[in-house]
Amino acid sequence: MNTEPLALLYSALSVSVPTFGWVLLGLLLRRIGLVSATLIGTVSRLAFNYGLPLMLFTSAAQVDYSALGSARYLAAGALGTFLTLTLAWCYSRWRNHPRAQQGIFVQAAFRSNLAIVGLGLAVSAYGERGPLLAALPVALMTALYNVLAVWVLNSTLASGTTLLSLLYGIARNPLIIGIAGGVALSLSGLPIPGFIVPASAGLSSFFLPVMLVCIGGSMQMSQLRSTGTIAWEATAWRLCVGPLLTVLLALGMGVRDEHLGVLFLLTASPVAAASFVMVVAARGDGVLAANIVVLTTLLSIVTVTLGFFLLSLFALVGQPG
Repeated sequence: MNTEPLALLYSALSVSVPTFGWVLLGLLLRRIGLVSATLIGTVSRLAFNYGLPLMLFTSAAQVDYSALGSARYLAAGALGTFLTLTLAWCYSRWRNHPRAQQGIFVQAAFRSNLAIVGLGLAVSAYGERGPLLAALPVALMTALYNVLAVWVLNSTLASGTTLLSLLYGIARNPLIIGIAGGVALSLSGLPIPGFIVPASAGLSSFFLPVMLVCIGGSMQMSQLRSTGTIAWEATAWRLCVGPLLTVLLALGMGVRDEHLGVLFLLTASPVAAASFVMVVAARGDGVLAANIVVLTTLLSIVTVTLGFFLLSLFALVGQPG
């Protein structure tokens, strides 16, 4: 066990504060009127459709897939997602949650904000290696999250989304397209252009803060007045139970160091804002979904810091660099 807890706590804060600081800045700018909902929406669309896909493309293009001995952390992420979903569903049935809210609870329990908050945390923790380590789990788990979320919401809200339309939507996801293009370039054997590495660093330093500010600016704090017990339970599952299950599973599979650190940061992130969009589209309880997004985003500042600190204390994750 590492015997420098204060230094490790500082390291954990150096991972969480830069990321969540941008979120809090966005919340502040929106409250004082310096950014509008229209501006946030426009910037978010540009970053999601162009900036983040380019960043993930450049990261995926730099991975040496022939030497990918770290596939266990990809499997651990997928298996952890299934385990969290299954246990959350059982818990929701045991708690006798209304059926219309069971799907919202379960989706929140397993679905984290991988591509923005999770990726931002990976960059804060591991610098330029962060996007390289996170690119594949982001691609795999983004697709998995969408498939499982539609199935869960269809089962409880009868939203009527078909498998074909779901697969079509995943295939058109800009993040998936960007990562797939980077993987194809790396596997093609073609030389990687010299601008790839500096482009990845530049995109990370620009687009991730922009998207994090947009997340903060889009949070509706007034919704918290109607927060109920289910929202708090879902928050506990998203920030504590889900990451714990995934980390324990990964440890049992032999995952350690940077791969475990990135996996924790991705799965310990708050609920993805897309979960709210899907609930509203399925005519579900949008207020509950929005409350969970806001609660998990605010409280993850504490849980991510504490979780990364504990993993560092027991020397299970690579040190931030």
